[in-house]
Order: sequence, then structure tokens, then C-alpha cells
Amino acid sequence: MAPTVLVVDDSSMIRMQVCRTLQSVGYETVQAADGQDAWDRLAGGLHPDLIVCDVNMPRMNGLELLEVIQEHRDELPPLTIVMLTTEGQPDTIRAARQLGAKAWLVKPLRPDLLLSAVASLVDKAA
Repeated sequence: MAPTVLVVDDSSMIRMQVCRTLQSVGYETVQAADGQDAWDRLAGGLHPDLIVCDVNMPRMNGLELLEVIQEHRDELPPLTIVMLTTEGQPDTIRAARQLGAKAWLVKPLRPDLLLSAVASLVDKAA
């Protein structure tokens, strides 16, 4: 069974680009429009192998999603998270890493970097 990646971004265009890139090498993808949508899916039983998440989103941003995941980590399977964002502030990156993010990629999307990071992290989690 192919690994599943939850793609969380408020831009439908970015979600489509990320999903297309991941699907081109065999990953299954599920989309969420923001952190709240992603959390609803996770709380509802979705168990992705990896999450690719933006930082700046309405309703619940990426850091808030990481906080909620941390608060409920005993109720969830282990989750590997890659941040894909325009955000590049060292404090924000540090906060995300402290909350469990394993990689930080800066937009615009570089398919080669995304695929490399995802492959590396999915292999480690397996």
C-alpha cells in the first residue's frame, strides 16, 4: 500500500501542485484547506504517513495545528510533519521544530526538494 500524505494549505493551487508532485511518484494524497480541516480529519481517524503543512492559514494556522497534535499525541499514531511555507523567520522555524516538525521547505514549491524530504522522512518512519 502506498504511503499517504496529508497536504494542508489554504491555497488550492499549492495543494494541487503538491499532490500532483507526490502522486507522480506513487504517494496517495489527502487534502485539507487549513489546520482546522486537517485536525478534523486526524481526529476523525485519518492516519497519514506524513503531513505537508503551510504555516499561514485561516481558522487554524500550521503552528496551532502542531500544538493541537502535540496536545493529543497520546491519542494519535506518530505523525511526521514537513512545513512548506513562505515563512522563513528563525523564531517560527524554531517553534515548529520544537512542536515536532521534521523539515522546513520554503515556497515556491521545488518538487525535487519536496520529494527528497518526503522520501527520506517516510523511509525513517517505516
